[in-house]
Amino acid sequence: MKKGLGQAETSLFAYAQMRGLQTIRAGELTKPLELSPVQERKLLSRLAKAGLIARVWRGLYLVPTRLPLGGAWSPDEILALNTLMQEQEGNYQICGPNAFNRYGFDEQVPTRVYAYNNRLSGDRRIGSVALTLIQVADDRLGNTEQVDTAEGQTAVYSSRVRTLLDAVYDWSRFNTLPRAYNWIRKELKAKRVTPAELVAVTLKYGDIGTIRRMGALLEREGVPSPLLKKLEKALPKTSSLIPWIPTKPKRGTVNRRWGVVINEQS
Repeated sequence: MKKGLGQAETSLFAYAQMRGLQTIRAGELTKPLELSPVQERKLLSRLAKAGLIARVWRGLYLVPTRLPLGGAWSPDEILALNTLMQEQEGNYQICGPNAFNRYGFDEQVPTRVYAYNNRLSGDRRIGSVALTLIQVADDRLGNTEQVDTAEGQTAVYSSRVRTLLDAVYDWSRFNTLPRAYNWIRKELKAKRVTPAELVAVTLKYGDIGTIRRMGALLEREGVPSPLLKKLEKALPKTSSLIPWIPTKPKRGTVNRRWGVVINEQS
């Protein structure tokens, strides 16, 4: 154990290791360690502030299976995220910059984990793990793949095709247009995704603006007409126009079929 740990701290880690516990909940230690609720609360708070355990949620803490040399400890990203979502009885999928990096769209390695979920919104920190939680409706979750980690956890990521769709749909959050158009072109050319997959995921998870932009892109890429007509049927009749690249002035060639102003070649 780390030098300087008191009897209560030593007893907590010994109890957790003996029971094989990965989490400890407030109220769980009062009987086995003969602590009052106040003593238990102060003990958990003291260890969390010292970086020896990690607070996940009110009254719930992650503990190391073995205290590392030097004493400092933090859960890995997937353990932290899984534990939080299990506590909230919610579902999630890792998205945005983490998914862009996973599939090779962007070389930048994120310093935090971005996750769509159906319970929480905002930034949180669990130990040294920084999370950006994006709350969405249940029907916006889906089209995922599961990845087993070396630590024995299962991570849920947005699929490759869903990640491409979200780079267009959630462009303002992730700052991905016009880069996303090039990602989609490359994936189509390499046959890692198909036009049919893109159309299906766009119709299920996209909004009107996303359908328009995806339709204009796929038309430019020579996608067969039957697939384009599926997107077209989902669009209401309107004379309004949206920009191909939302951050640029709405000046350029007008694609009337999709109601998109092609305001920059990309």
